[in-house]
Amino acid sequence: MTATTARRVLLAAPRGYCAGVDRAVIAVEKALEQYGAPVYVRKEIVHNKYVVQTLEKKGAVFVDETQEVPEGSIVVFSAHGVAPVVHDEAAQRKLATIDATCPLVTKVHKEAVRYANDDYDILLIGHEGHEEVVGTSGEAPEHITLVDGPEDVANVSVRDESKVVWLSQTTLSVDETMETVDALKTKFPQLISPPSDDICYATQNRQTAVKQMGSDADLVIVVGSKNSSNSVRLVEVALGAGARASHLVDFAGELEEAWLDGVTTVGVTSGASVPEILVDGVLDWLAARGFGDVEIVKAAEESITFSLPKELRRDLRAEAAELSGE
Repeated sequence: MTATTARRVLLAAPRGYCAGVDRAVIAVEKALEQYGAPVYVRKEIVHNKYVVQTLEKKGAVFVDETQEVPEGSIVVFSAHGVAPVVHDEAAQRKLATIDATCPLVTKVHKEAVRYANDDYDILLIGHEGHEEVVGTSGEAPEHITLVDGPEDVANVSVRDESKVVWLSQTTLSVDETMETVDALKTKFPQLISPPSDDICYATQNRQTAVKQMGSDADLVIVVGSKNSSNSVRLVEVALGAGARASHLVDFAGELEEAWLDGVTTVGVTSGASVPEILVDGVLDWLAARGFGDVEIVKAAEESITFSLPKELRRDLRAEAAELSGE
Protein backbone atom coordinates (compact mmCIF):
# COMPACT_ATOMS: atom_id res chain seq x y z
CA MET A 1 0.00 0.00 0.00
CA THR A 2 2.91 2.35 0.73
CA ALA A 3 4.12 2.20 -2.87
CA THR A 4 0.67 3.25 -4.10
CA THR A 5 0.37 6.27 -1.80
CA ALA A 6 3.90 7.35 -2.77
CA ARG A 7 2.92 7.61 -6.43
CA ARG A 8 2.65 11.17 -7.64
CA VAL A 9 2.57 13.35 -10.71
CA LEU A 10 4.62 16.53 -11.07
CA LEU A 11 2.72 18.80 -13.45
CA ALA A 12 4.74 21.53 -15.13
CA ALA A 13 3.54 25.12 -15.16
CA PRO A 14 3.54 26.81 -17.53
CA ARG A 15 2.86 24.22 -20.22
CA GLY A 16 0.86 24.02 -23.45
CA TYR A 17 -0.34 26.90 -25.59
CA CYS A 18 1.89 29.95 -25.84
CA ALA A 19 0.56 33.33 -26.95
CA GLY A 20 1.76 32.87 -30.55
CA VAL A 21 0.05 29.49 -30.94
CA ASP A 22 -3.15 30.77 -29.33
CA ARG A 23 -3.20 33.70 -31.76
CA ALA A 24 -2.59 31.48 -34.81
CA VAL A 25 -5.27 28.90 -33.93
CA ILE A 26 -7.83 31.61 -33.13
CA ALA A 27 -6.96 33.33 -36.43
CA VAL A 28 -8.01 30.22 -38.39
CA GLU A 29 -11.17 29.77 -36.28
CA LYS A 30 -12.13 33.44 -36.71
CA ALA A 31 -11.47 33.28 -40.46
CA LEU A 32 -13.80 30.29 -40.75
CA GLU A 33 -16.46 32.09 -38.67
CA GLN A 34 -16.21 35.36 -40.62
CA TYR A 35 -15.70 34.11 -44.15
CA GLY A 36 -16.98 30.52 -44.11
CA ALA A 37 -15.22 27.40 -45.35
CA PRO A 38 -13.00 26.69 -47.05
CA VAL A 39 -10.16 28.70 -45.59
CA TYR A 40 -6.80 27.41 -46.80
CA VAL A 41 -3.80 27.15 -44.49
CA ARG A 42 -0.26 26.88 -45.85
CA LYS A 43 1.56 24.14 -43.88
CA GLU A 44 0.33 23.10 -40.43
CA ILE A 45 -0.88 26.22 -38.60
CA VAL A 46 1.03 24.90 -35.56
CA HIS A 47 2.87 21.61 -35.18
CA ASN A 48 0.17 19.60 -33.44
CA LYS A 49 -1.79 16.71 -34.93
CA TYR A 50 -4.93 17.21 -32.80
CA VAL A 51 -5.14 20.95 -33.56
CA VAL A 52 -4.81 20.35 -37.31
CA GLN A 53 -7.45 17.59 -37.28
CA THR A 54 -9.85 19.76 -35.24
CA LEU A 55 -9.50 22.69 -37.64
CA GLU A 56 -9.93 20.40 -40.66
CA LYS A 57 -13.29 19.28 -39.23
CA LYS A 58 -14.32 22.95 -39.06
CA GLY A 59 -13.47 23.53 -42.73
CA ALA A 60 -9.78 24.47 -42.85
CA VAL A 61 -7.89 22.97 -45.78
CA PHE A 62 -4.18 22.44 -45.18
CA VAL A 63 -1.81 22.58 -48.14
CA ASP A 64 1.95 22.31 -48.46
CA GLU A 65 2.47 24.99 -51.10
CA THR A 66 0.78 28.24 -52.12
CA GLN A 67 0.26 26.86 -55.64
CA GLU A 68 -2.27 24.38 -54.25
CA VAL A 69 -4.63 27.19 -53.17
CA PRO A 70 -7.28 28.05 -55.80
CA GLU A 71 -7.01 31.58 -57.17
CA GLY A 72 -9.20 34.10 -55.39
CA SER A 73 -9.22 32.17 -52.11
CA ILE A 74 -8.22 33.05 -48.55
CA VAL A 75 -4.97 31.57 -47.26
CA VAL A 76 -3.53 31.68 -43.74
CA PHE A 77 0.24 31.60 -43.22
CA SER A 78 1.29 29.47 -40.26
CA ALA A 79 2.73 30.61 -36.93
CA HIS A 80 6.21 29.58 -38.11
CA GLY A 81 6.46 32.39 -40.66
CA VAL A 82 7.16 32.39 -44.39
CA ALA A 83 9.83 33.77 -46.69
CA PRO A 84 9.07 36.89 -48.78
CA VAL A 85 8.81 34.70 -51.89
CA VAL A 86 5.68 33.07 -50.41
CA HIS A 87 3.99 36.48 -50.12
CA ASP A 88 4.93 37.05 -53.77
CA GLU A 89 3.43 33.67 -54.77
CA ALA A 90 0.20 34.54 -52.97
CA ALA A 91 -0.01 37.88 -54.77
CA GLN A 92 0.54 36.16 -58.14
CA ARG A 93 -2.30 33.75 -57.38
CA LYS A 94 -4.55 36.66 -56.30
CA LEU A 95 -5.00 35.26 -52.80
CA ALA A 96 -6.29 37.20 -49.81
CA THR A 97 -3.80 36.43 -47.04
CA ILE A 98 -3.93 36.26 -43.25
CA ASP A 99 -0.45 36.27 -41.75
CA ALA A 100 -0.55 34.30 -38.48
CA THR A 101 3.23 34.38 -38.02
CA CYS A 102 4.12 34.53 -34.32
CA PRO A 103 5.26 38.09 -33.50
CA LEU A 104 8.41 36.64 -31.89
CA VAL A 105 9.29 34.95 -35.19
CA THR A 106 8.56 38.22 -37.01
CA LYS A 107 11.09 39.88 -34.69
CA VAL A 108 13.79 37.44 -35.88
CA HIS A 109 12.81 38.10 -39.53
CA LYS A 110 13.22 41.85 -38.97
CA GLU A 111 16.61 41.32 -37.32
CA ALA A 112 17.73 39.26 -40.32
CA VAL A 113 16.67 42.00 -42.74
CA ARG A 114 18.35 44.71 -40.67
CA TYR A 115 21.69 42.92 -40.36
CA ALA A 116 21.62 41.90 -44.02
CA ASN A 117 21.04 45.54 -44.98
CA ASP A 118 24.15 46.39 -42.93
CA ASP A 119 26.04 43.67 -44.86
CA TYR A 120 26.61 41.33 -41.91
CA ASP A 121 27.09 37.60 -42.22
CA ILE A 122 24.21 36.08 -40.22
CA LEU A 123 24.74 32.74 -38.50
CA LEU A 124 21.26 31.30 -37.96
CA ILE A 125 21.21 28.61 -35.27
CA GLY A 126 18.43 26.15 -36.05
CA HIS A 127 17.38 22.84 -37.54
CA GLU A 128 17.65 22.39 -41.29
CA GLY A 129 14.28 22.08 -43.01
CA HIS A 130 12.22 23.44 -40.08
CA GLU A 131 9.59 25.82 -41.45
CA GLU A 132 10.70 28.67 -39.21
CA VAL A 133 14.30 28.36 -40.42
CA VAL A 134 13.16 28.23 -44.06
CA GLY A 135 11.12 31.42 -43.55
CA THR A 136 13.87 33.34 -41.76
CA SER A 137 16.55 32.23 -44.26
CA GLY A 138 14.34 33.45 -47.09
CA GLU A 139 14.56 37.03 -45.79
CA ALA A 140 18.25 37.28 -46.73
CA PRO A 141 19.46 33.99 -48.27
CA GLU A 142 22.75 35.46 -49.50
CA HIS A 143 23.69 36.61 -45.99
CA ILE A 144 22.48 33.68 -43.87
CA THR A 145 24.37 30.51 -42.98
CA LEU A 146 22.53 27.82 -41.03
CA VAL A 147 24.35 26.40 -38.01
CA ASP A 148 22.65 23.17 -36.92
CA GLY A 149 24.18 22.66 -33.47
CA PRO A 150 27.67 22.94 -31.94
CA GLU A 151 29.10 20.17 -34.15
CA ASP A 152 28.30 22.28 -37.23
CA VAL A 153 30.49 25.21 -36.15
CA ALA A 154 33.70 23.77 -37.66
CA ASN A 155 32.14 24.07 -41.15
CA VAL A 156 31.21 27.75 -40.83
CA SER A 157 33.13 30.42 -42.71
CA VAL A 158 32.42 34.16 -42.99
CA ARG A 159 33.57 37.02 -45.21
CA ASP A 160 34.57 39.44 -42.45
CA GLU A 161 35.01 38.31 -38.86
CA SER A 162 34.28 41.84 -37.61
CA LYS A 163 30.78 41.76 -39.14
CA VAL A 164 29.15 38.58 -37.87
CA VAL A 165 25.93 38.19 -35.86
CA TRP A 166 24.02 35.14 -34.62
CA LEU A 167 20.25 34.70 -34.63
CA SER A 168 18.28 31.60 -33.72
CA GLN A 169 15.14 29.58 -34.32
CA THR A 170 12.76 30.49 -31.48
CA THR A 171 11.94 26.93 -30.34
CA LEU A 172 15.38 25.49 -29.58
CA SER A 173 16.85 24.18 -26.35
CA VAL A 174 18.26 27.18 -24.51
CA ASP A 175 21.27 25.18 -23.28
CA GLU A 176 22.16 23.71 -26.66
CA THR A 177 21.80 27.11 -28.33
CA MET A 178 24.20 28.70 -25.84
CA GLU A 179 26.61 25.80 -26.38
CA THR A 180 26.50 26.59 -30.11
CA VAL A 181 26.93 30.32 -29.43
CA ASP A 182 29.96 29.62 -27.20
CA ALA A 183 31.55 27.52 -29.94
CA LEU A 184 30.87 30.27 -32.49
CA LYS A 185 32.38 32.92 -30.20
CA THR A 186 35.51 30.83 -29.79
CA LYS A 187 35.84 30.70 -33.57
CA PHE A 188 34.68 34.29 -34.19
CA PRO A 189 35.60 36.41 -31.12
CA GLN A 190 33.88 39.52 -32.55
CA LEU A 191 30.56 37.72 -33.03
CA ILE A 192 27.70 39.92 -31.85
CA SER A 193 24.43 38.79 -30.31
CA PRO A 194 20.91 39.89 -31.28
CA PRO A 195 19.58 42.90 -29.32
CA SER A 196 17.24 40.60 -27.37
CA ASP A 197 17.00 36.84 -26.92
CA ASP A 198 15.57 35.04 -29.96
CA ILE A 199 14.43 31.91 -28.11
CA CYS A 200 10.84 32.59 -27.15
CA TYR A 201 9.80 33.19 -23.55
CA ALA A 202 7.38 30.23 -23.67
CA THR A 203 10.04 27.81 -24.87
CA GLN A 204 12.37 28.95 -22.07
CA ASN A 205 9.67 28.77 -19.38
CA ARG A 206 8.59 25.26 -20.38
CA GLN A 207 12.19 24.08 -20.37
CA THR A 208 12.82 25.67 -16.95
CA ALA A 209 9.82 23.87 -15.44
CA VAL A 210 11.04 20.54 -16.82
CA LYS A 211 14.54 21.18 -15.44
CA GLN A 212 13.01 21.80 -12.01
CA MET A 213 11.11 18.49 -12.05
CA GLY A 214 13.62 16.41 -14.02
CA SER A 215 15.82 15.17 -11.19
CA ASP A 216 12.76 14.23 -9.08
CA ALA A 217 10.96 12.35 -11.86
CA ASP A 218 11.55 8.72 -12.79
CA LEU A 219 9.63 9.33 -15.99
CA VAL A 220 8.70 12.54 -17.83
CA ILE A 221 5.83 12.45 -20.31
CA VAL A 222 5.84 15.27 -22.84
CA VAL A 223 2.57 15.77 -24.71
CA GLY A 224 3.29 17.00 -28.21
CA SER A 225 3.74 16.03 -31.85
CA LYS A 226 6.96 14.60 -33.26
CA ASN A 227 7.32 17.46 -35.75
CA SER A 228 7.08 20.04 -32.93
CA SER A 229 10.61 21.29 -32.31
CA ASN A 230 9.90 22.71 -28.85
CA SER A 231 8.17 19.46 -27.76
CA VAL A 232 11.10 17.32 -28.90
CA ARG A 233 13.46 19.66 -27.02
CA LEU A 234 11.45 19.12 -23.80
CA VAL A 235 12.22 15.39 -23.94
CA GLU A 236 15.93 16.19 -24.33
CA VAL A 237 15.81 18.72 -21.47
CA ALA A 238 14.07 16.20 -19.18
CA LEU A 239 16.75 13.57 -19.80
CA GLY A 240 19.48 16.18 -19.37
CA ALA A 241 17.96 17.23 -16.04
CA GLY A 242 18.17 13.71 -14.65
CA ALA A 243 14.91 11.97 -15.53
CA ARG A 244 15.47 8.23 -16.02
CA ALA A 245 13.19 8.16 -19.05
CA SER A 246 11.13 10.58 -21.13
CA HIS A 247 8.61 9.96 -23.90
CA LEU A 248 6.79 12.19 -26.40
CA VAL A 249 3.13 11.33 -27.04
CA ASP A 250 0.36 12.99 -29.04
CA PHE A 251 -2.47 11.39 -27.07
CA ALA A 252 -3.00 9.37 -23.89
CA GLY A 253 -3.70 6.36 -26.12
CA GLU A 254 0.01 6.24 -26.99
CA LEU A 255 1.09 5.74 -23.34
CA GLU A 256 2.45 2.31 -22.43
CA GLU A 257 1.91 0.47 -19.15
CA ALA A 258 5.50 -0.81 -19.24
CA TRP A 259 6.80 2.75 -18.84
CA LEU A 260 5.45 2.75 -15.26
CA ASP A 261 7.52 -0.25 -14.12
CA GLY A 262 9.46 0.80 -11.01
CA VAL A 263 8.18 4.38 -11.32
CA THR A 264 6.85 6.38 -8.37
CA THR A 265 7.11 9.94 -9.73
CA VAL A 266 5.91 10.97 -13.21
CA GLY A 267 6.55 14.43 -14.62
CA VAL A 268 4.01 15.74 -17.14
CA THR A 269 4.35 18.71 -19.46
CA SER A 270 3.28 19.74 -22.94
CA GLY A 271 4.73 21.60 -25.89
CA ALA A 272 3.73 25.15 -26.76
CA SER A 273 1.22 24.03 -29.43
CA VAL A 274 -0.68 21.51 -27.27
CA PRO A 275 -4.25 22.15 -26.05
CA GLU A 276 -4.92 21.33 -22.38
CA ILE A 277 -7.50 18.65 -23.23
CA LEU A 278 -4.64 16.36 -24.32
CA VAL A 279 -2.82 16.85 -20.99
CA ASP A 280 -6.06 16.10 -19.14
CA GLY A 281 -6.27 12.80 -21.01
CA VAL A 282 -2.75 11.86 -19.84
CA LEU A 283 -3.55 12.82 -16.22
CA ASP A 284 -6.73 10.71 -16.32
CA TRP A 285 -4.75 7.73 -17.68
CA LEU A 286 -2.17 8.09 -14.90
CA ALA A 287 -4.84 8.55 -12.19
CA ALA A 288 -6.47 5.30 -13.27
CA ARG A 289 -3.14 3.60 -12.55
CA GLY A 290 -2.66 5.01 -9.08
CA PHE A 291 -0.99 8.32 -9.98
CA GLY A 292 -3.76 10.60 -8.74
CA ASP A 293 -1.67 12.85 -6.51
CA VAL A 294 -0.76 15.88 -8.65
CA GLU A 295 1.75 18.55 -7.57
CA ILE A 296 2.32 21.70 -9.64
CA VAL A 297 5.92 22.63 -10.50
CA LYS A 298 5.74 26.34 -11.32
CA ALA A 299 8.59 28.00 -13.20
CA ALA A 300 6.98 31.30 -14.24
CA GLU A 301 3.80 33.31 -14.63
CA GLU A 302 2.81 34.02 -18.23
CA SER A 303 0.61 36.98 -19.05
CA ILE A 304 1.72 37.79 -22.61
CA THR A 305 -1.00 38.00 -25.26
CA PHE A 306 -0.83 39.04 -28.92
CA SER A 307 -3.53 40.84 -30.87
CA LEU A 308 -5.06 38.93 -33.79
CA PRO A 309 -3.78 39.49 -37.35
CA LYS A 310 -5.02 42.81 -38.68
CA GLU A 311 -6.40 41.13 -41.81
CA LEU A 312 -9.26 39.67 -39.75
CA ARG A 313 -10.67 43.17 -39.46
CA ARG A 314 -11.27 43.36 -43.23
CA ASP A 315 -13.68 41.72 -45.67
CA LEU A 316 -11.25 39.24 -47.20
CA ARG A 317 -13.83 37.42 -49.35
CA ALA A 318 -14.55 40.71 -51.14
CA GLU A 319 -10.81 41.40 -51.44
CA ALA A 320 -10.17 37.92 -52.88
CA ALA A 321 -12.98 38.37 -55.44
CA GLU A 322 -11.61 41.78 -56.41
CA LEU A 323 -8.08 40.41 -56.75
CA SER A 324 -9.25 37.62 -59.04
CA GLY A 325 -11.37 40.02 -61.08
CA GLU A 326 -14.70 38.39 -60.26
